Amino acid sequence: MQERNNKIYYILNLIYLFLCVFGTQVCVAEKILLTGGAGFIGSHVAEELLRQGSTVIMIDNINDGYDSRLKYYNLDYIKKHNIQGELYFHKVDIRDFNTVSAIFEQYRPDKVCHLAARAGVRTSLEIPEEYITTNIVGTLNIFDIARKYGVKHVVYASSSSVYGNCGEGPFSEDLDINRPISPYAMTKCANELLAYTYYHLYGIGSTGLRFFTVYGPRGRMDMAPFIFMDALHNNKEIRVFGDGSAQRDFTYIDDIVNGIIRALNTPLGFQVLNLGRGESVILRDFIGIMEDVTSKKARVRYEPELLTDVFITHARIDKARALLGYIPRTSVAEGLRKMYKWYTNEYCSVMSSKN
Repeated sequence: MQERNNKIYYILNLIYLFLCVFGTQVCVAEKILLTGGAGFIGSHVAEELLRQGSTVIMIDNINDGYDSRLKYYNLDYIKKHNIQGELYFHKVDIRDFNTVSAIFEQYRPDKVCHLAARAGVRTSLEIPEEYITTNIVGTLNIFDIARKYGVKHVVYASSSSVYGNCGEGPFSEDLDINRPISPYAMTKCANELLAYTYYHLYGIGSTGLRFFTVYGPRGRMDMAPFIFMDALHNNKEIRVFGDGSAQRDFTYIDDIVNGIIRALNTPLGFQVLNLGRGESVILRDFIGIMEDVTSKKARVRYEPELLTDVFITHARIDKARALLGYIPRTSVAEGLRKMYKWYTNEYCSVMSSKN
């Protein structure tokens, strides 16, 4: 069976690598229901889908996971730069089954891209019930309503957090993920189980994408790349939990979006795939790269490591490369330069004007 699967991967790899030569895979114009579309990853996905001429039905409740001004900025940016597709935005919580059902009834989407979630590992210790209801009950609603309206392909966000402390990387998708170390990670493990159940019972194909430390323009304000960049730019101290030897697979937003679009275009039955850069960077080195990018010297304060923080994330991306033609192209240095350009040219002025 493994040999047969390897042959299939090889054939698909040849096909999709050919397509890769021409850049981002072209998405057939469809009606895509996108949850979490005002967030970091979601807004970039919406932008790309609209650029390719799709109709995007966006659902987002603009929650308080981080400063909502950035989410409204994302929405404004998408609307201003949309010249091809159609965008319909609904401020709705995915836990609201009846309202979400009515949106499916109104638009009858072809596919679902489910990115809405309560994100953030550390905060999940403070309000675990919010994570349970949003990430598990909300995802159940999306799959059950998709079943009701005959949607046969769902792409949804999982996370590298599901791997917990699996040891040294790179991590492959067949590793045991039965020991999550935070409520957030647990909810993402549950989502993958739920997706398989709906595939087994109702034939709803789904691709779960395990994202690895995504960063870039419009990045989440509660994640280390943004926190470090903001601190450096403003000559503030950087707090590092642990001794700085932890490692992360930092993945630029354009590479993640490319993988998501490819997953939307490639029904695979039931699959779970890693989307990362495929390289692990020591945190101290990452700060050093950011110092070069910002031309600032970091002042780092080391604090005790947290039980919720994994020591290493490192994606094995062979499977995504074979099945989707996914090839990350942006180095950490290049990605941080693009992020800092956005931070200085856009973020600082936008946030100061909205105070």
